[in-house]
Amino acid sequence: MLKRTPFYSEHEKLGAKLIDFGGFEMPVQYAGIKQEHTAVREKAGLFDVSHMGEFFVSGSEALNLIQKMTINDASKLKPGKAQYSAMCYEDGGIVDDLLVYMLDLEEYMLVVNASNIEKDWRWIVSQNSMKAQIENRSEEIALLALQGPASADILQKLTDTDVASISFYTFENGSVAGEENVIISATGYTGEKGFELYIDTAKSDPVAIWNALFFAGKEFDLEPAGLGARDTLRLEMGYALYGNDITRDTTPLEARMGWLTKLDKGEFVGRTALLKQKENGVERKLMGLELSAPRSVPRTGYDILDKEGNDIGFVTSGTQSISLEKGIGMGYVSAENAVPGNSVRVRIRKKEADAVIVKPPFYKK
Repeated sequence: MLKRTPFYSEHEKLGAKLIDFGGFEMPVQYAGIKQEHTAVREKAGLFDVSHMGEFFVSGSEALNLIQKMTINDASKLKPGKAQYSAMCYEDGGIVDDLLVYMLDLEEYMLVVNASNIEKDWRWIVSQNSMKAQIENRSEEIALLALQGPASADILQKLTDTDVASISFYTFENGSVAGEENVIISATGYTGEKGFELYIDTAKSDPVAIWNALFFAGKEFDLEPAGLGARDTLRLEMGYALYGNDITRDTTPLEARMGWLTKLDKGEFVGRTALLKQKENGVERKLMGLELSAPRSVPRTGYDILDKEGNDIGFVTSGTQSISLEKGIGMGYVSAENAVPGNSVRVRIRKKEADAVIVKPPFYKK
C-alpha cells in the first residue's frame, strides 16, 4: 500500500493527479505542468515534498560518522548552515545525494531521497562503527517547498523571522502561521529563490501551515505545484535526479560533482576508488544536451551519437523545456566528446535529431 503525506486530503480537494513516487501517493500535477512551472518561474508555487527522508545524527561521534559517510567536508559547517553532499559505496558508486544540516554543535539532520530512505538507512547503520546516535524520523517530518520570486514576500506575512536575511543554504528555527519549531531553510530544487519548511508533525500542524501559505499567497497568485513541474524546473537547472542522472553505477567525478568531492578531507567511504579514478581520468561525463529541431525531445535511455553515427553515450533525463521552448536533456557522453559546443545527435525512435553538448544550467536568469 502506498504511503500518504499529511497533505493528501488537500491534494484531493485540489483535484491533483496522484501517482506512485518512491512508494508515496504524490501529486504529479494540479492545473497542469506548464502552468505550475511558469508560476514558479514568475511568481510562486508550493510543493509537498514530505516524501523525502530525514535522519538525525547526534552525540560526540556525529561529525565523525557524517565525515565517513559523505563526500563533502561537513567540518566546514556551523549551526544554521546546510551543505549539499552525497554518499558513495567503496567502489565510488553513488548511494544517494543528500543535504546535511548542522542543527547544533553535536546535532545534524540528513535529508535523503524518498525512494532511497530504507536503503540509505541500512547503509548508514552498517557503517556506524563509532556508535553515533542516529534516528530515522522520516515519517514524523512534513516538508513543504515554497519556491519562486514571490516566496519571501509570502512567507514573511506568516513569520517574525526575517526571511530575507536567510542566505542560500542557511536556515533558521522559527514559527510559521503560529506553528512553532519550523526549520525555515533557503534551499530548493527549482533554481528560483525559495524556502523549504521542515515541520515536526508531533509538535506542529502542517496542514495549518499549508492553508496559511495559500491564504497569504493569494495576492501573489501562489499555485500548488506537483512533481511534474518539479522535474521540468530542476532539469532546466541541470540538477541531477537520483535513479536517472546519478545511480549506483555512476560516480561523483563522472556526474559533475567533483566540486563537492573533498578528496583531501581525510578518509571516507569510496575515497580510494575516487582518488584512483581522478588519477586515471574519467571515461565519461554527465553533460547537457540542447536540441534545435521543434518537438524533438530527448528521453531517458535514448542513444547519443557523434557526427559519424558512432554510439558515444546515452540520455539520463530529458524534457521539452517550458521556459526555453526547446528539447533539453542530460546524459553521459564519452570524455573526448564531452566538450561544450560539440555537435552530436540523439536517436529518437527511428530518427536522429541534431543536438549540441552544453554545460548546465540551461535556464539562466
